[in-house]
Amino acid sequence: MPEVSGFDTVLVLDFGAQYGQLIARRVRECRVYSELIPFDAPIARIKAFKPKGIILSGGPMSVYVEDAPQLNPEILELGIPVLGICYGMQSLALELKGTVARTDLSEFGKTALNVLTPGLLLKGLRGDEQCWMSHRDSVTAPPPGFTVLATSAASPVAAMEHRERGIYGVQFHPEVVHTPKGMEVLRNFLYKACGCKPSFTPASIIEESIRKIRAQVGDRKAVLGLSGGVDSSVAALLMHKAIGDRLICVFIDQGMMRMGEAERVAETFSGTFGIPLIAVDASDRFLDKLKGVTEPERKRKIIGEEFIRCFEEEARKLAGAKFLVQGTLYSDVIESGTRQAAKIKSHHNVGGLPEKMDFELVEPLRWLFKDEVRAVGEELGLPERIVWRQPFPGPGLAIRIIGEITRERVDILQRADAVVQEEIRKASLYRELWQCFAILPVIRSVGVQGDERTYGYAIAIRAVNSDDAMTADWARLPYDLLETISSRIINEVPEVNRVVYDISSKPPSTIEWE
Repeated sequence: MPEVSGFDTVLVLDFGAQYGQLIARRVRECRVYSELIPFDAPIARIKAFKPKGIILSGGPMSVYVEDAPQLNPEILELGIPVLGICYGMQSLALELKGTVARTDLSEFGKTALNVLTPGLLLKGLRGDEQCWMSHRDSVTAPPPGFTVLATSAASPVAAMEHRERGIYGVQFHPEVVHTPKGMEVLRNFLYKACGCKPSFTPASIIEESIRKIRAQVGDRKAVLGLSGGVDSSVAALLMHKAIGDRLICVFIDQGMMRMGEAERVAETFSGTFGIPLIAVDASDRFLDKLKGVTEPERKRKIIGEEFIRCFEEEARKLAGAKFLVQGTLYSDVIESGTRQAAKIKSHHNVGGLPEKMDFELVEPLRWLFKDEVRAVGEELGLPERIVWRQPFPGPGLAIRIIGEITRERVDILQRADAVVQEEIRKASLYRELWQCFAILPVIRSVGVQGDERTYGYAIAIRAVNSDDAMTADWARLPYDLLETISSRIINEVPEVNRVVYDISSKPPSTIEWE
């Protein structure tokens, strides 16, 4: 069933594209709701969304190889505009009796696009444009009735359309930033071909979320696991708007928060927002469970289960709270493994959940990306310090201590991370960075302090730029800032004698170390 209703919707059918999620994101940036679903989704499922348009994604295969994903011809009989991108256009051409062939030239990267006639799809583009290509096969002859809109050096048909049938195709990738007019192409399809209205706004998201919450929860009670981050904070305000004081927020201090964070969370929500809050100090309980554990997935699953058990115990005290609210995002679901995405890591609130729980989950943000959650937070009036708080993992510092977790190591990392946070803010870089934090690899190295030999811990600094955490690039922090951070950590955290900086991007690395 569709995740939401009430918006003009354009579906992206996933043929295994590298940029599949990005296409859906770009559609949403045009204020049109979009979801990514499998290319072979049943027609009944597609119809259930009542989509105003369908986009066929690219894919890694040739349309001629064995077991290549094939376009379901019934999609073209739905009377819904269709846009094929790269492999998607080739699938359209093949199905509609055009010609797809392996040419002598491949196109990968920036490519010159020669616009012959703009038609509807390329309206607003000049005769010569830059685009981003990634293909070996090419459409060499369009299907009957189609107009060729553009060509490139290796693509006799780089864009085509059959306006009467509402079928469009581009060999290039309009969703990537390397196609400067790509968003123009998408807007032409969404607004002109599909007739979509840009109604997917923060205000309408709030309205739809409240409707969904009330439909699910009814007149019953719910418990929300509050962390103080933007996700759980936005979830809390949405829930409070929907069900009022039947929402009880529970903050579980697992002993692995950042320095002073537990106190700030309690003060903000009980004091500023007046939302009922129960604060539970479970630090001893969590640390005991994690004693001797070093394997990252075990840490996440232990923490995920222990969170649930804590919430269950608190809920039993609350006379019948049957719902557990979480700030799960769409990116969490993807990374925890879906049919189209291999599991990267188990998120404690998705893949790390135990099989048996006393709760039914309520996840009001499950259909949103992080930037959309921030926009909703601003619309709800959340203060900037919460809306733009950098992501902090649910397992806390447990996954930033690489090795066994002890109270002493948590204390070391808290003090080191506090230096990083303070200096990044002083440099006015906090809003510019997606995340910046310290990591404690449980290794020791030789150093010299005060003419004496030391054998202390190393601290790694991680700072990245990203739009949605699906990909990330390491931040080029100024050398003098890195020097200040390193000097302060070594001087103020006696257990540390070495600081290193992580210069790897995602992929191949992840943002967190575990």
